[in-house]
Parts: sequence; structure tokens; C-alpha cells
Amino acid sequence: MRAVIARAGSPVVEVVDTPDREPGPGQVRIRVAAATVNPVDLLVVDGAPVRFGLVGAREVFGLGWDVVGEVTEVGPGVTGFAGGDAVLGLRDRLDVRTGAQAEFVVLDAEAVGPLPAGLDPVAAATIPLNGLTAWQGLDLLDLFAGDTLVVTGAAGAVGAFAVELAAARGVRVVAVAGAADEDFVRGVGAEWFVERGAELADRIRALLPGGADAALDAAMLGPDALDAVRGGGAFVAVNAGAAPPALRGTRVHQVWIRADGARLAELAALADKGGLTLRVARTFPLADAAEAFARLAAGGLRGRLVLVP
Repeated sequence: MRAVIARAGSPVVEVVDTPDREPGPGQVRIRVAAATVNPVDLLVVDGAPVRFGLVGAREVFGLGWDVVGEVTEVGPGVTGFAGGDAVLGLRDRLDVRTGAQAEFVVLDAEAVGPLPAGLDPVAAATIPLNGLTAWQGLDLLDLFAGDTLVVTGAAGAVGAFAVELAAARGVRVVAVAGAADEDFVRGVGAEWFVERGAELADRIRALLPGGADAALDAAMLGPDALDAVRGGGAFVAVNAGAAPPALRGTRVHQVWIRADGARLAELAALADKGGLTLRVARTFPLADAAEAFARLAAGGLRGRLVLVP
């Protein structure tokens, strides 16, 4: 089968022929219909996980976290899925030779959820990594209806999901983004909009005297976002290494994404009902993966790039 890989020390993304895998106990094999290209894939190509000690050195890394497709085979002990089921899933391990950007992928059944019949597979492929990151970040903040939350990078993939999911929980959201994105972030549930830039915390505190109850920092602003949170509030950093010191008794957390098929099923059902906004910037054939990676690296996208085998 064909799969997208990165080789150690090389900036070039390759599509190669690689041996197929059979599902082991508790696993399912999926024929891939769509797989998203995310910024974390660029970091893997750059060798960041090895440099940061997140994974040991190896010659080849499989790329791709998000997958939507059809179950073709189930391993021993799997009872929740059968061949022909439409699913979405998340590959959350770094140290793999084959990722989700491939013609087939094998995942633990617990990392997979059912795909609603009415949900477009390409659009659904944007859900797993970014949707679960937003959901799990909000869970760490432990907010209640009426609490206030600052979301930085609110027009990005994780940030927009966080705004929409928080608003659905009754949380009042301050969205931080570029001026051109104000209408969009308000449309997905932000009560207030603050343009990114200098003196961010002061401008947020002008809206929320004393500071917000929490912040979800999807833009890696660190201390600038933390300063907008009240003493004793909560802060979640989305990107590894971006968590600031816990000043003023703030509870500071780092999201370390984990696959969760049950939550994926909830996110997919929410999207199917129109409660989660899915954005696809462009699709590429799997064979053109290198072009998709170059486009992502160029920046300026709203929505995700999706590979279609």
C-alpha cells in the first residue's frame, strides 16, 4: 500500500510503498477515505519530537493523525465494529512507521468512532485531532455555565472548535483573533472579540474586570494570555512547551492529546446536527502529499488540508 512518510534528517515528504498490516487483538483495519494534514505533521518532518525527547530516534516516521474511512477487518476481541462500517479515528502515537496518511491504517478500536451517514467524509476528517484537543482542553479547565473563557487563536482549527464547544456548554467566550476573523468567531459562539496584538491582557480586562476565569491558549501567547486570567483561575496550553509559569495561583495545564473513540462519536454526531463547524481549505490526492505539506507550511489557511487516497 502507499503511505506518506518522513525520513530522519530529510525535509522531503515521500509517498512510498510499504507493507500492509493486519489488525491485532483489539484493533481495526481501515481503508482510508480522507486524512488531514496538520501542523504537528510539519513538526514531525522537522524532527521536533526527537529533539524534544518525545520519541526515540528512528529512520522513518509515518505521518497523519486524523482518519475517516471504512473498516475492512477487525482483530480478535473487537465487538463494536464490523467490516463495512464507516468510521473516524485518531492515531495518537508518534513512534509509528505508518500513520493515517495512507491507503490503509490499523488503529486500536478504542481510538475509533462511528461516522454518521450524513456527514461528509472529507469534512469529518478535520474533527479528530483538533476536536479532541479542544474538548480535552476544556475538560481540564473545568468550567461551568456562566464562567468566562479567553480563547487565543480563535479562528484556527483548535481555537474555533474550543469557542464553539465552550459556548455550547454555556461558557461565555472572549475570542482573540485577527480583525478579519471577527465575524467568523462571533458566528461560532464568541460573546466578545478582542483583536490580537499589544496590551492584550489590559484590553481583555477592560471587558472582564479582574480577569477571565480561564484561558485556552491555541496561539502560544503564553504569559500574555495568562495575564488576562484572574488569580486562581485556570489556563490550558495547547502546544507542547508553551505552558507559562503558574503565576497568581493559576492552575496551568498542558493538553497531551489522547485518542478517545467515544468522544469522537459525540463530536461527529454534533457536527452532523450542525453544532460543530467543519472547514476544509482544500483537498489533495495522496500522491501530492508533498504539495499539501508545502501549502500548509506557507501559512494563511482557514480550514484544514485533506489528503484523499
